[in-house]
Amino acid sequence: MNPREPKLEVGVLDAYRPTPTVTGSYTIQDHPHLEPGQQREIYDAFRREVLALDPCVSDEFLKLYVAFKAETNFVDVVPQAKRLRLSLNMEFPEITDPKGICKDVTNLGRWGNGDVEVGLASLEELPYVMGLVRQSFEKQMGGDPAES
Repeated sequence: MNPREPKLEVGVLDAYRPTPTVTGSYTIQDHPHLEPGQQREIYDAFRREVLALDPCVSDEFLKLYVAFKAETNFVDVVPQAKRLRLSLNMEFPEITDPKGICKDVTNLGRWGNGDVEVGLASLEELPYVMGLVRQSFEKQMGGDPAES
């Protein structure tokens, strides 16, 4: 033992030792509604489209939803039994939704970020829903979603 080292109790030393940060590393397997089948097929198609928006887009599996982000989350996916519930991270008055399928969830407790909710239950809905998602992405990136 080095005579210059301070003599401290183990408990004191343990209090100052760095502890490894445990990050919740979730995967698609943590979302039972995304098991292989129809919902998984819809999710995989949706994921491909969202990631193709821009090279900066990434996805992250969280405990209760999947976050798609550029600078921050612009769309969150909550897998449900019969559909994917999407939360668009923008204020409800900002969305342009000619079909009127978006729901205003301002001040409602929901998993995901944003005031706009829309469901995705079939591949046929994907092109229209991607137009809505693109608005949220472009708003986050500083563009005017109304111009797209």
